[in-house]
Order: sequence, then structure tokens, then C-alpha cells
Amino acid sequence: MIVCMATRRQFAGIALAAAALPGKQAPPVTRSRVSAITDEIARTPRGAIEFLKQYGLSLAELREVPGGGGTYDESLTDEQLRAAAREFREAGIRISFLDAGSMKYHLPGTEPGRARKETGEARAKRLAREGAEYERRMEHIRKAVNAAKILGTDKVRVFAFGRVAEPLKLMPRIAEELQPMIDLAAREKVQLLLENEASCNVATSAELAALARLLPSRWFGINWDLTNGMGEGETPFPDGYNLLPKDRIGNVHIKGRSVLNYPERQDWPLIFKTMARDGYTGNFGLETHIFGEGQIQASHDSMKEILRIVESLSAG
Repeated sequence: MIVCMATRRQFAGIALAAAALPGKQAPPVTRSRVSAITDEIARTPRGAIEFLKQYGLSLAELREVPGGGGTYDESLTDEQLRAAAREFREAGIRISFLDAGSMKYHLPGTEPGRARKETGEARAKRLAREGAEYERRMEHIRKAVNAAKILGTDKVRVFAFGRVAEPLKLMPRIAEELQPMIDLAAREKVQLLLENEASCNVATSAELAALARLLPSRWFGINWDLTNGMGEGETPFPDGYNLLPKDRIGNVHIKGRSVLNYPERQDWPLIFKTMARDGYTGNFGLETHIFGEGQIQASHDSMKEILRIVESLSAG
């Protein structure tokens, strides 16, 4: 038993380091490394499992419970989380990433980067709400880490607080705020992956790189969402990608618009090949983000295109 426990600890450390190994060619991307955020591919948890099985996928990312019921990182009891984990496990699906929604509010004492039209009363309510969220930030991380462990994943998403006019000047404070959360997660052998998000202080790859330099812990990494920096004028690939510390990338999000016939479409065949060349062995999760009545169909269309690209690379 002691040997087994030591092996598990060693494997966890190796897995964190192996997401990206600079200078070491990784195998081509296959469907075994493709996942999807379940609340965008179906209206029920069972429907999400059926979607994943339809495409021969063995990974899932969790955020909101499909069809309602709250979020996996905060709303469910331990018993409900264990039931969800069991349902996925029995279907042959592993949870690759917990997309927690923490730190999407403004830090106390900061102002939104873009002026908001709000009355004094609305502003007071917003500040009170954001202040309350800030005060319970560590509780939220504890719940998210606990949920991740029950669900069987060692990766949890975080954000970099509501965007201000000059985000780079705020990076030292953001790093200071995140460090206790990283320490908490590290004690539980869970890695926090910060996602670049347009509404937050880290929206671009350049901002991801800047914050990563301030947080060198191996328990802090990157969830790279390519197109989220486009609103700030970034060209995601190759410009944005070239700025990233490759060994810190722990997960990648693929927006539906980036694989379908939209202006945001990216050269995913080249992205997959380049990341494999650079040693990335982590996963790629579909976050459809094409809303409305056609969202489920858009998820199917997006997944078909992702798998077409992946299979063409494997065949070539």
C-alpha cells in the first residue's frame, strides 16, 4: 500500500510537469485528448454523456449542471458530486477539468475599465455584491478544490478579477491575491489554471505570460482560450501563442466559432501540430459559445470539425 501511495504521488507530479515539455516532441493530438464543456453540448447530464459517447470521447469538462441545478464547483453537495462522478465513471468518461467561475468580480478599490451606465443605487448594490464575493474567495476555492477531488480531476479554473483600465499595473496585486489560493490547492495536489477572459484583467496571451512570471509555482498554470484576447486586438496564433510560457499550459479551450465558418476561425491543424511539436500533451475542450436555439446543433457541428481535423492529422 505504501508503494502504491508513493506511486500515485509521483504520478501526480509527473502529470503536472508533462502538460508541456519544451524541446520534446509530443504525439499528435487524437480524440483521446478532446473533451467538451457539458452544459453547452446538452440540456441534461445524461444528454451530455450521450453526446460524448456518440463521438467516442472519454473526457468531459464540468461547469454548470446541464439544464439547471447550479454549478459543480459550488452548488452541489458532496453526495451529489459523488453521484455525478459515478455516472460519468460508469459511462467510461473521466473529468479532465473543473471550469470553476471564481474571481470574475472586481477587486475592492478598483473600477471597471470601461465606464458603466449605472445609477448610484445600482453601483452600491454591485459593490456590495462584489465585496461579498471577495470576502468568501477562499471558501469558494476550498469548495472548488473539494469538488474537483470528488469528481476525479486535479485541475481547476480561476480568473484574474474584473478588468480595469490598465491591467498590467494590477498584476502584482492579482498575484498576491492568488498565491494563498495556489497554496491551498497545492496542499490538495490540485493545480489552478488561469483562463484568459475578455472581461477580466488577463484577457490576452501577453497578460497570461505577465501573470505567470509572477507566479512560478508548478501548481499554477494556464487554461488558454485562444479567441478570448481578440477583443483586445490580439492575433491568437501565432502571435499570442508565441508569447506564452509553453510549459505552463495545462488545458486549451476551443470556441465553436474558431472551427466553424465564422470570422474567428483559426488554423487548428497548424495549432495542433505546433503545440505537439512544442511538447504539449494536455487536453483540448470544446466551449461552443454559439448561443440560442441552435447551440446544441452548433456543438455537434463543432465537434465533428474538431474530430475531422484531428483524424486528418493522425492519418497524415
